[in-house]
Amino acid sequence: MPLTDKEKEPKDLINQLSVMIKTAQLHHTDNIAVINAIKKFSDILSPIVSEGEAALELVGEFFHLNGSRIRYSMEYVFNYDFLVREFRKNELGSITFTNVLHEDEIKSLLAALISADHSDIPFETLQEAAKNIKNISIGKLRKIAQESDELNRKKIIKRNYFNTVSLVKNISNKISMGEKTNLKKAKRLMEIIADQIVENESLLISMTTLKDYDEYTYYHSVNVCILSLSLGHRLGLSRKVLTELGLSAVLHDIGKIEVPKEILNKPSEFSEEEWRIVRKHPTWGAWAILKIQGINPSSMNAAVSAFEHHLYYDLSGYPKIKGKIILDLFSKIITIADQYDAMTSSRVYSRMPQPPDKALSIMVERSGTQLDPYFLKIFINMIGVYPIGTLVMLDTNELGLVFESSTNPDFIDRPRVIVLVDSTGKNVKYTVDMMEKDDKGNFKRNILKTLDPNQYKINLAEYLL
Repeated sequence: MPLTDKEKEPKDLINQLSVMIKTAQLHHTDNIAVINAIKKFSDILSPIVSEGEAALELVGEFFHLNGSRIRYSMEYVFNYDFLVREFRKNELGSITFTNVLHEDEIKSLLAALISADHSDIPFETLQEAAKNIKNISIGKLRKIAQESDELNRKKIIKRNYFNTVSLVKNISNKISMGEKTNLKKAKRLMEIIADQIVENESLLISMTTLKDYDEYTYYHSVNVCILSLSLGHRLGLSRKVLTELGLSAVLHDIGKIEVPKEILNKPSEFSEEEWRIVRKHPTWGAWAILKIQGINPSSMNAAVSAFEHHLYYDLSGYPKIKGKIILDLFSKIITIADQYDAMTSSRVYSRMPQPPDKALSIMVERSGTQLDPYFLKIFINMIGVYPIGTLVMLDTNELGLVFESSTNPDFIDRPRVIVLVDSTGKNVKYTVDMMEKDDKGNFKRNILKTLDPNQYKINLAEYLL
């Protein structure tokens, strides 16, 4: 059923506000592109404020208009996500429009937002710049936890990560010994991680840089879970569906318990017969999940994902099937997360992991064949051209580590970086934003090239966690 004008207005408002801000970040406010964006925004806003004020507030991961939540729209998912990040970056909680706006008032708002972008006190800078705009008022972001609780939040996230690793190990051991296992605890953990993705996506993705060579399968399963949940969240999946996705992702490789250890841990290339056995793990995984859970919606979702995660988008993978099928939503998501984490991890038969940016390049080559092109595009937008954990050399002769993806989808090649070595060769530790510009409007720093952190013996966890 098509949306009514009343239902479309809030989503269109979010979309056009995002478009307008992004355009103003690229051009002067007197540029025709900015003026056209302002006019479109004003046309959407006018009928809303004609019935009273329009109070747009960010609560958690969702925007509310006059107290009513605006649901994610797949059509506008990139712009919606950009605006969430923009609000958070500037510690902006709400913008209230109390009347039909003049062009100059909107220009003043845009100038205020841009001035706050790289300030050490973004909201205070924004507040000062916007204080004389007659029909616009702003409010500070209401944080769920105080700044003093930041360390505790990180500790909780780490604890949940390692609890999930232990859980996967425990489930695998019980299945291999023929014992029954209950997945209630796993579901509770998935609910918690899904909630944490909403508030701390960058930190959760940072956790996936943890790789354990000796217990690869367990860490890999949890990393695939986090990456899948992040992608599912970007796709606008509900909390309930995200919980199911997380459970499916964490169990996607459970069939490997049936692969003999001497094959799984073989340090050299598999023989043709060994590959034939390894390729059975998706089928074994599906059966194992159904034996644990019986037949119910959750077990079917997980079993299908386990069976399909190596089938590939064009069905050229394994297990071989007869006829054509449409891959399950979860399977397409998990396949992308699985490939990315596998390539960036050190394994028995692949000691040197791919650098994150190289892994993404390989995945782009597989778009449309092995990987769903639309989902991959969103995944790259989420991870960034320079993913978290990428070691980069800047044109300022600084050496840094990417710790947060760009907040601007038009500049996904401009992340935030922890500088480890300054231009004089001194070991340091300070953060820079690659979006920062000088007085002439030029970017202060550019990434010259990526380097392999493994060759520099850099412990990613020390800096990212």
